[in-house]
Amino acid sequence: MANIIGLRQLRENVAEYADLVAKGKSFVVVRQSKPIFKISPVDEEENWETVIDFTKIKKGGVPVEDIVAAITNGQNTKSSRKAGKTA
Repeated sequence: MANIIGLRQLRENVAEYADLVAKGKSFVVVRQSKPIFKISPVDEEENWETVIDFTKIKKGGVPVEDIVAAITNGQNTKSSRKAGKTA
């Protein structure tokens, strides 16, 4: 049987539940006594692909065109405006 927790309980203790999920536990989250979602550990055998590395984005942000280009190309790109291209 799954562990059942309230949404408020999860919000107030998210770090604790993240640690428990990392250790293999799963939880069904309820709101007003109705299940709304389940949290469970990631399957280690799944293949994860980095689409864009947001840790490399500048503090001031980047143009939306750069984000779209990065997602489309599967890599981080420099601003098309900086390269002299116009939309």
